[in-house]
Amino acid sequence: MNFLKKIIKARNETLLTNEDFWNWFNLNQKSFFKTIKGNKNIEKNFFDKLFPKINELKEGYFYLTGMYDDNTVELVLTADGNVKNIVFVEELVSCAPDINGWKFTSLKPALSIEDVNIGMAGYDFNKSNIKFYSQEIAEYPDEIDITIVHDDLTEENKNQISNGIYIFLDNYLGELDFVNNIDNLSIIGKREVKNELIPIDKLKDYLNWRQKEFIEKYESVYSNIKENAYSLFEAELENGSYLMAVINTDLLKWDSKASHPWISILILKYDGNNNNGMPNNFDFELLSQIEDEIMNELKDIDGYLNIGRQTAGNEREIYFASKDFRKPSKVFYKIQQLYSKNFEIDYDIYKDKYWQTFEKFIT
Repeated sequence: MNFLKKIIKARNETLLTNEDFWNWFNLNQKSFFKTIKGNKNIEKNFFDKLFPKINELKEGYFYLTGMYDDNTVELVLTADGNVKNIVFVEELVSCAPDINGWKFTSLKPALSIEDVNIGMAGYDFNKSNIKFYSQEIAEYPDEIDITIVHDDLTEENKNQISNGIYIFLDNYLGELDFVNNIDNLSIIGKREVKNELIPIDKLKDYLNWRQKEFIEKYESVYSNIKENAYSLFEAELENGSYLMAVINTDLLKWDSKASHPWISILILKYDGNNNNGMPNNFDFELLSQIEDEIMNELKDIDGYLNIGRQTAGNEREIYFASKDFRKPSKVFYKIQQLYSKNFEIDYDIYKDKYWQTFEKFIT
Protein backbone atom coordinates (compact mmCIF):
# COMPACT_ATOMS: atom_id res chain seq x y z
CA MET A 1 0.00 0.00 0.00
CA ASN A 2 1.38 3.40 -0.99
CA PHE A 3 0.35 5.73 1.81
CA LEU A 4 0.30 9.45 1.27
CA LYS A 5 2.86 10.93 3.58
CA LYS A 6 0.35 12.73 5.69
CA ILE A 7 -0.39 12.32 9.38
CA ILE A 8 -2.79 14.71 11.02
CA LYS A 9 -3.21 15.30 14.75
CA ALA A 10 -6.60 16.22 16.14
CA ARG A 11 -7.27 18.24 19.26
CA ASN A 12 -9.90 17.80 21.90
CA GLU A 13 -13.48 18.99 22.11
CA THR A 14 -15.84 16.19 23.04
CA LEU A 15 -18.89 17.11 20.97
CA LEU A 16 -19.66 14.05 18.84
CA THR A 17 -20.05 10.35 19.45
CA ASN A 18 -18.21 7.84 17.29
CA GLU A 19 -21.50 7.02 15.57
CA ASP A 20 -22.09 10.71 14.78
CA PHE A 21 -18.65 10.90 13.20
CA TRP A 22 -19.26 7.91 10.95
CA ASN A 23 -22.69 9.21 9.93
CA TRP A 24 -21.02 12.41 8.78
CA PHE A 25 -18.26 10.46 7.04
CA ASN A 26 -20.78 8.28 5.19
CA LEU A 27 -22.53 11.37 3.84
CA ASN A 28 -19.25 12.59 2.34
CA GLN A 29 -17.48 9.33 1.46
CA LYS A 30 -18.17 9.45 -2.29
CA SER A 31 -16.47 12.80 -2.76
CA PHE A 32 -13.63 11.70 -0.46
CA PHE A 33 -13.17 8.54 -2.54
CA LYS A 34 -12.92 10.53 -5.78
CA THR A 35 -10.44 12.93 -4.22
CA ILE A 36 -8.05 10.22 -3.01
CA LYS A 37 -8.34 7.93 -6.03
CA GLY A 38 -7.81 10.86 -8.38
CA ASN A 39 -5.15 12.46 -6.17
CA LYS A 40 -7.02 15.76 -6.51
CA ASN A 41 -5.91 18.33 -3.93
CA ILE A 42 -6.19 15.82 -1.08
CA GLU A 43 -5.05 18.38 1.50
CA LYS A 44 -7.97 20.71 0.82
CA ASN A 45 -10.67 18.28 -0.25
CA PHE A 46 -10.13 15.52 2.32
CA PHE A 47 -7.77 16.35 5.18
CA ASP A 48 -9.08 19.86 5.79
CA LYS A 49 -12.63 18.50 6.00
CA LEU A 50 -11.81 15.43 8.05
CA PHE A 51 -9.71 17.31 10.59
CA PRO A 52 -12.40 19.45 12.25
CA LYS A 53 -14.79 16.49 12.53
CA ILE A 54 -12.37 14.01 14.06
CA ASN A 55 -11.20 16.95 16.18
CA GLU A 56 -14.58 16.89 17.91
CA LEU A 57 -14.03 13.42 19.35
CA LYS A 58 -10.85 13.45 21.45
CA GLU A 59 -7.29 14.65 21.45
CA GLY A 60 -4.75 12.21 20.03
CA TYR A 61 -6.20 10.80 16.81
CA PHE A 62 -3.84 10.62 13.86
CA TYR A 63 -4.65 9.27 10.44
CA LEU A 64 -3.15 8.45 7.08
CA THR A 65 -4.67 7.30 3.84
CA GLY A 66 -3.96 5.97 0.37
CA MET A 67 -5.17 3.42 -2.19
CA TYR A 68 -5.33 -0.12 -0.81
CA ASP A 69 -5.96 -1.43 -4.33
CA ASP A 70 -7.33 0.04 -7.55
CA ASN A 71 -10.87 0.23 -6.19
CA THR A 72 -10.42 0.63 -2.43
CA VAL A 73 -9.25 3.54 -0.29
CA GLU A 74 -7.74 2.65 3.08
CA LEU A 75 -8.06 5.02 6.01
CA VAL A 76 -5.77 4.07 8.89
CA LEU A 77 -6.54 5.61 12.26
CA THR A 78 -3.61 5.56 14.63
CA ALA A 79 -2.59 6.72 18.12
CA ASP A 80 0.94 7.31 16.83
CA GLY A 81 2.28 5.05 19.57
CA ASN A 82 0.54 6.85 22.46
CA VAL A 83 -0.68 4.02 24.71
CA LYS A 84 -3.36 6.19 26.36
CA ASN A 85 -5.17 6.68 23.04
CA ILE A 86 -5.00 3.18 21.52
CA VAL A 87 -8.31 1.99 22.96
CA PHE A 88 -10.13 5.05 21.61
CA VAL A 89 -8.75 4.47 18.11
CA GLU A 90 -9.75 0.80 18.30
CA GLU A 91 -13.28 1.67 19.39
CA LEU A 92 -13.72 4.31 16.70
CA VAL A 93 -12.73 1.87 13.95
CA SER A 94 -14.80 -0.96 15.48
CA CYS A 95 -18.01 0.99 14.87
CA ALA A 96 -17.11 2.10 11.34
CA PRO A 97 -19.84 1.29 8.79
CA ASP A 98 -19.35 -1.09 5.88
CA ILE A 99 -18.87 1.29 2.95
CA ASN A 100 -18.20 0.00 -0.54
CA GLY A 101 -14.77 1.12 -1.74
CA TRP A 102 -13.41 1.82 1.74
CA LYS A 103 -11.22 -0.11 4.16
CA PHE A 104 -10.89 1.19 7.72
CA THR A 105 -7.90 0.01 9.75
CA SER A 106 -7.23 0.42 13.45
CA LEU A 107 -3.58 1.26 14.21
CA LYS A 108 -0.70 0.94 11.78
CA PRO A 109 -0.48 -2.69 10.62
CA ALA A 110 2.69 -4.76 10.46
CA LEU A 111 4.40 -4.87 7.08
CA SER A 112 6.79 -7.31 5.47
CA ILE A 113 10.40 -6.25 5.89
CA GLU A 114 10.69 -5.92 2.10
CA ASP A 115 7.93 -3.29 2.17
CA VAL A 116 9.59 -1.13 4.82
CA ASN A 117 12.08 1.16 3.12
CA ILE A 118 11.90 4.63 4.60
CA GLY A 119 13.73 7.74 3.49
CA MET A 120 13.82 10.53 6.06
CA ALA A 121 16.01 13.57 6.71
CA GLY A 122 18.46 12.35 4.08
CA TYR A 123 18.89 8.87 5.64
CA ASP A 124 17.58 5.44 4.67
CA PHE A 125 15.99 2.95 7.02
CA ASN A 126 15.77 -0.61 5.74
CA LYS A 127 16.92 -4.16 6.40
CA SER A 128 20.37 -3.52 4.91
CA ASN A 129 21.46 -0.82 7.38
CA ILE A 130 19.60 -1.75 10.59
CA LYS A 131 20.53 -4.58 12.99
CA PHE A 132 19.64 -5.41 16.58
CA TYR A 133 20.56 -7.39 19.65
CA SER A 134 18.87 -8.12 22.96
CA GLN A 135 20.36 -7.24 26.33
CA GLU A 136 19.80 -9.70 29.15
CA ILE A 137 19.42 -8.15 32.61
CA ALA A 138 19.91 -10.65 35.43
CA GLU A 139 17.75 -8.74 37.94
CA TYR A 140 14.93 -8.33 35.41
CA PRO A 141 14.89 -11.53 33.34
CA ASP A 142 11.45 -10.93 31.80
CA GLU A 143 12.22 -7.49 30.41
CA ILE A 144 12.66 -7.34 26.65
CA ASP A 145 15.47 -4.86 26.21
CA ILE A 146 16.30 -4.28 22.54
CA THR A 147 19.22 -2.33 21.12
CA ILE A 148 18.84 -1.12 17.53
CA VAL A 149 21.98 -0.37 15.52
CA HIS A 150 21.89 1.93 12.49
CA ASP A 151 25.00 2.03 10.29
CA ASP A 152 24.91 5.81 9.83
CA LEU A 153 24.20 6.97 13.39
CA THR A 154 26.55 9.59 14.83
CA GLU A 155 26.31 11.95 17.80
CA GLU A 156 25.34 14.76 15.41
CA ASN A 157 22.44 12.96 13.69
CA LYS A 158 21.18 10.87 16.62
CA ASN A 159 17.80 12.65 16.84
CA GLN A 160 17.06 12.25 13.13
CA ILE A 161 18.14 8.60 13.10
CA SER A 162 16.17 7.83 16.26
CA ASN A 163 12.99 9.33 14.80
CA GLY A 164 13.47 7.28 11.65
CA ILE A 165 14.02 4.08 13.67
CA TYR A 166 10.76 4.58 15.57
CA ILE A 167 8.86 5.07 12.32
CA PHE A 168 10.58 2.03 10.82
CA LEU A 169 9.65 -0.20 13.79
CA ASP A 170 6.10 1.15 13.88
CA ASN A 171 5.65 0.00 10.29
CA TYR A 172 7.65 -3.23 10.47
CA LEU A 173 6.26 -4.57 13.76
CA GLY A 174 2.89 -2.86 13.62
CA GLU A 175 1.85 -0.19 16.09
CA LEU A 176 0.27 -2.51 18.68
CA ASP A 177 3.05 -5.12 18.70
CA PHE A 178 5.66 -2.39 19.00
CA VAL A 179 3.93 -1.11 22.14
CA ASN A 180 3.27 -4.56 23.62
CA ASN A 181 6.42 -6.50 22.81
CA ILE A 182 9.34 -4.18 23.55
CA ASP A 183 9.93 -2.97 27.11
CA ASN A 184 13.10 -0.91 26.62
CA LEU A 185 14.61 0.38 23.39
CA SER A 186 18.08 1.82 22.82
CA ILE A 187 19.38 3.18 19.53
CA ILE A 188 23.14 3.28 18.88
CA GLY A 189 25.75 3.45 16.13
CA LYS A 190 28.15 0.75 15.02
CA ARG A 191 30.98 2.01 17.26
CA GLU A 192 28.93 1.38 20.41
CA VAL A 193 28.02 -2.25 19.66
CA LYS A 194 28.69 -4.64 22.55
CA ASN A 195 26.99 -7.87 21.42
CA GLU A 196 26.69 -9.91 18.25
CA LEU A 197 24.44 -8.22 15.72
CA ILE A 198 21.28 -9.92 14.41
CA PRO A 199 19.57 -9.00 11.10
CA ILE A 200 16.53 -6.81 11.73
CA ASP A 201 14.28 -9.20 9.80
CA LYS A 202 14.72 -11.68 12.69
CA LEU A 203 13.25 -9.24 15.23
CA LYS A 204 9.61 -10.30 14.78
CA ASP A 205 10.40 -13.94 15.41
CA TYR A 206 12.50 -13.08 18.45
CA LEU A 207 9.78 -10.90 19.98
CA ASN A 208 7.06 -13.48 19.29
CA TRP A 209 9.14 -16.15 21.01
CA ARG A 210 9.80 -13.94 24.05
CA GLN A 211 6.15 -12.93 24.29
CA LYS A 212 4.94 -16.53 24.09
CA GLU A 213 7.43 -17.50 26.80
CA PHE A 214 6.25 -14.61 28.97
CA ILE A 215 2.53 -15.43 28.62
CA GLU A 216 3.12 -19.07 29.50
CA LYS A 217 5.07 -18.07 32.61
CA TYR A 218 2.40 -15.74 34.04
CA GLU A 219 -1.09 -17.15 33.91
CA SER A 220 -2.24 -16.41 37.47
CA VAL A 221 -4.37 -13.38 38.37
CA TYR A 222 -3.60 -11.73 41.67
CA SER A 223 -6.88 -11.12 43.53
CA ASN A 224 -6.06 -11.05 47.21
CA ILE A 225 -5.89 -7.28 47.74
CA LYS A 226 -8.22 -7.14 50.73
CA GLU A 227 -5.91 -9.32 52.79
CA ASN A 228 -2.88 -7.14 52.10
CA ALA A 229 -1.51 -4.49 54.41
CA TYR A 230 -1.36 -0.84 53.39
CA SER A 231 1.45 1.16 54.99
CA LEU A 232 1.38 4.87 55.77
CA PHE A 233 4.40 6.98 54.79
CA GLU A 234 4.79 10.52 56.12
CA ALA A 235 7.55 13.05 55.55
CA GLU A 236 8.27 16.74 55.66
CA LEU A 237 9.85 18.04 52.46
CA GLU A 238 12.67 20.56 52.23
CA ASN A 239 10.24 23.38 51.43
CA GLY A 240 8.27 22.65 54.62
CA SER A 241 5.30 20.97 52.93
CA TYR A 242 4.08 17.51 53.85
CA LEU A 243 4.13 14.22 51.99
CA MET A 244 1.70 11.45 52.81
CA ALA A 245 1.46 8.10 51.00
CA VAL A 246 -0.71 5.05 51.57
CA ILE A 247 0.89 2.11 49.77
CA ASN A 248 0.10 -1.61 49.58
CA THR A 249 3.57 -2.71 50.68
CA ASP A 250 2.54 -6.38 50.79
CA LEU A 251 1.70 -6.17 47.11
CA LEU A 252 5.11 -4.65 46.37
CA LYS A 253 6.70 -7.85 47.71
CA TRP A 254 4.79 -10.01 45.24
CA ASP A 255 7.10 -12.15 43.09
CA SER A 256 4.88 -12.08 39.97
CA LYS A 257 4.75 -8.35 39.33
CA ALA A 258 5.60 -8.84 35.67
CA SER A 259 2.20 -10.46 35.09
CA HIS A 260 0.73 -6.95 35.56
CA PRO A 261 3.25 -4.85 33.62
CA TRP A 262 1.18 -1.74 32.87
CA ILE A 263 1.48 1.11 35.37
CA SER A 264 -1.28 3.74 35.40
CA ILE A 265 -0.90 6.98 37.37
CA LEU A 266 -3.68 9.53 37.74
CA ILE A 267 -2.42 12.98 38.80
CA LEU A 268 -4.83 15.50 40.35
CA LYS A 269 -3.57 19.01 41.14
CA TYR A 270 -5.34 21.12 43.78
CA ASP A 271 -4.72 24.39 45.60
CA GLY A 272 -2.79 23.44 48.73
CA ASN A 273 -0.66 26.57 49.07
CA ASN A 274 -2.22 27.53 52.39
CA ASN A 275 -2.18 24.01 53.80
CA ASN A 276 1.46 22.86 53.52
CA GLY A 277 0.77 21.24 50.16
CA MET A 278 -2.16 19.19 51.50
CA PRO A 279 -5.76 19.46 50.19
CA ASN A 280 -8.35 21.41 52.16
CA ASN A 281 -11.30 19.51 53.64
CA PHE A 282 -13.55 19.98 50.61
CA ASP A 283 -10.87 18.86 48.15
CA PHE A 284 -9.91 15.95 50.41
CA GLU A 285 -13.48 14.63 50.38
CA LEU A 286 -13.77 15.03 46.62
CA LEU A 287 -10.41 13.32 46.03
CA SER A 288 -11.57 10.40 48.18
CA GLN A 289 -14.81 10.23 46.20
CA ILE A 290 -12.89 10.12 42.93
CA GLU A 291 -10.66 7.35 44.24
CA ASP A 292 -13.73 5.34 45.26
CA GLU A 293 -15.20 5.77 41.77
CA ILE A 294 -11.99 4.50 40.21
CA MET A 295 -11.82 1.52 42.57
CA ASN A 296 -15.39 0.58 41.66
CA GLU A 297 -14.37 0.28 38.01
CA LEU A 298 -10.80 -0.99 38.24
CA LYS A 299 -11.20 -4.11 40.38
CA ASP A 300 -8.40 -6.43 41.43
CA ILE A 301 -10.40 -9.53 40.46
CA ASP A 302 -10.34 -8.21 36.89
CA GLY A 303 -6.58 -7.67 36.92
CA TYR A 304 -6.36 -4.04 38.08
CA LEU A 305 -4.25 -3.80 41.23
CA ASN A 306 -4.37 -0.69 43.38
CA ILE A 307 -0.83 0.11 44.55
CA GLY A 308 -1.94 3.09 46.61
CA ARG A 309 -1.65 6.87 46.51
CA GLN A 310 0.69 9.72 47.34
CA THR A 311 -0.31 13.24 48.35
CA ALA A 312 2.25 16.05 48.40
CA GLY A 313 3.10 19.40 46.85
CA ASN A 314 -0.48 20.25 45.78
CA GLU A 315 -0.83 16.92 43.95
CA ARG A 316 -2.40 13.55 44.56
CA GLU A 317 -1.18 10.58 42.54
CA ILE A 318 -3.20 7.36 42.41
CA TYR A 319 -1.36 4.20 41.32
CA PHE A 320 -2.51 1.03 39.57
CA ALA A 321 -0.78 -1.94 37.96
CA SER A 322 -2.67 -4.04 35.43
CA LYS A 323 -2.48 -6.75 32.81
CA ASP A 324 -3.73 -4.40 30.08
CA PHE A 325 -3.84 -0.65 29.47
CA ARG A 326 -7.20 -0.22 27.78
CA LYS A 327 -9.65 0.06 30.66
CA PRO A 328 -7.42 2.34 32.78
CA SER A 329 -7.15 4.60 29.72
CA LYS A 330 -10.94 4.89 29.53
CA VAL A 331 -11.53 5.23 33.28
CA PHE A 332 -8.88 7.90 33.77
CA TYR A 333 -10.06 9.83 30.72
CA LYS A 334 -13.63 9.78 32.04
CA ILE A 335 -12.45 11.07 35.42
CA GLN A 336 -10.51 13.81 33.66
CA GLN A 337 -13.62 14.92 31.78
CA LEU A 338 -15.92 14.75 34.82
CA TYR A 339 -13.70 16.64 37.27
CA SER A 340 -11.68 19.02 35.12
CA LYS A 341 -13.53 21.98 36.66
CA ASN A 342 -12.42 20.91 40.14
CA PHE A 343 -8.83 19.87 39.52
CA GLU A 344 -6.13 20.02 36.90
CA ILE A 345 -5.97 16.35 35.91
CA ASP A 346 -3.45 14.37 33.89
CA TYR A 347 -2.53 10.70 33.69
CA ASP A 348 0.23 8.48 32.43
CA ILE A 349 0.22 4.83 31.35
CA TYR A 350 3.41 2.95 30.61
CA LYS A 351 5.04 -0.46 30.90
CA ASP A 352 7.15 -1.25 33.96
CA LYS A 353 7.29 -5.02 34.43
CA TYR A 354 9.15 -4.91 37.72
CA TRP A 355 7.33 -1.90 39.17
CA GLN A 356 10.56 0.02 39.55
CA THR A 357 8.38 3.13 39.83
CA PHE A 358 7.54 2.14 43.40
CA GLU A 359 10.93 1.03 44.69
CA LYS A 360 11.08 4.19 46.83
CA PHE A 361 8.29 2.70 48.97
CA ILE A 362 10.05 -0.60 49.64
CA THR A 363 11.70 -0.60 53.06
